[in-house]
Amino acid sequence: MMDKVIPIRSAAPARSPAPRYDGAPLADTLGRGLRDLRISVTDRCNFRCVYCMPREVFDSEHKFLPHSAILTFEEIARLARVFVGLGVKKIRLTGGEPLVRRDLDRLVAMLAELDVDLTLTTNGSLLAKQAARLAGAGLKRVTVSLDALDDAVFKAMNDAEFPVARVLEGIDAAAAAGLGPIKINMVVKRGTNDREIVPLARRFRGTGHVVRFIEYMDVGSTNGWRMDDVVPSAEVLERIGAHFPLEPVEPDYRGEVAERWRYRDGAGEIGVISSVTQAFCRDCTRMRLSTEGALYTCLFAQAGHDLKSLVRGGASDDEIRNEIAAVWRARGDRYSEIRTAETARLPKVEMSYIGG
Repeated sequence: MMDKVIPIRSAAPARSPAPRYDGAPLADTLGRGLRDLRISVTDRCNFRCVYCMPREVFDSEHKFLPHSAILTFEEIARLARVFVGLGVKKIRLTGGEPLVRRDLDRLVAMLAELDVDLTLTTNGSLLAKQAARLAGAGLKRVTVSLDALDDAVFKAMNDAEFPVARVLEGIDAAAAAGLGPIKINMVVKRGTNDREIVPLARRFRGTGHVVRFIEYMDVGSTNGWRMDDVVPSAEVLERIGAHFPLEPVEPDYRGEVAERWRYRDGAGEIGVISSVTQAFCRDCTRMRLSTEGALYTCLFAQAGHDLKSLVRGGASDDEIRNEIAAVWRARGDRYSEIRTAETARLPKVEMSYIGG
């Protein structure tokens, strides 16, 4: 049993005033542009996955954010417009579990008015009920987390006694609603669910869905990460390739997190996300907006930058734009490239708070 750790929720006060944004394309200190925005709409989730929200920490006594602290849909939409004006081309809604936020389709409809690729990541538990409504509101695609097909293994991973069958129903409903191609994310933890790698690949071959196998990462401060628990992507590819020969595929764009591989027999493709063994920080184009309006420049950050005080304090769009631009231009994060056993133990913001 691990000691209870209180997740970090720190946001540095916004600089006042930030330099005026000059309109030039944004680049950080390593020359990386801003392309992707991930918006966490809630810090709550109905699962207690061992790698994200372990029940020992996120128990019945855990204090989630009060409703008054989280950004309203109108505030999120306003900030999203500013981000799009700074060059963001893709917005992903996340959490926690975004579908536990009431009336999420209303936010989707607001964001669908922007010239942006609008996607959502979900554990799939509520997707069967909401897929058609989300698609009707303007959502383009979904990514579904699914860590096993075996019910016992899946329940051991989500620690919520939730059956696989209902997630599969959600995937089918999303496909029927046109929210494809659907991506299915499996976080692989050695000794826990790694025997599910090949069955998951087999299950979705030929369906048009893309399974992506993610190396178990030291996100947050509560998941007890150890390097021994990591199954390297090279091993994942070797295991799958022994049954279904694979060949590499060129990325769709710079900064794509998944390395793409296709089946040689034409039955589709898979992806691997190798944040631990093959860090891709050099191409990272992502900014994260937390549930309560803090800006994070890295999944492994220790602190964010407060935007909510600007939004609720009467700042103009130009002032908010100046602040975001200044934060990005000062960015130098490359955590996965410098990860050590020591850095893995440092306090970091929880993934359920800023989104994966």
